[in-house]
Amino acid sequence: MLRHTAGRAYDELARLAEHGPLRARGTRPVVRDIGYYEPRPGAVEAFARIGAGEQLRAMAFRLERGRDRRWRCTAVELGRRSAPRTAAG
Repeated sequence: MLRHTAGRAYDELARLAEHGPLRARGTRPVVRDIGYYEPRPGAVEAFARIGAGEQLRAMAFRLERGRDRRWRCTAVELGRRSAPRTAAG
């Protein structure tokens, strides 16, 4: 996918690939949900919720169609679900 990226998205994907943040010991990552939003023609913002054992992560990315009509990833983010907050502090 790296050859289909532009700008900072390339650096972020390379960093993610190097660190393997979706890996979990003994558990294969599984896509649990996907979705997208089209903010304008020629742009798509998509997400995936990825589970691995007890972990649940979210990956979001933006695709934009260039003048050459090819789609490129222009932004990518990977986050993890926050721990539940407790009433006691």
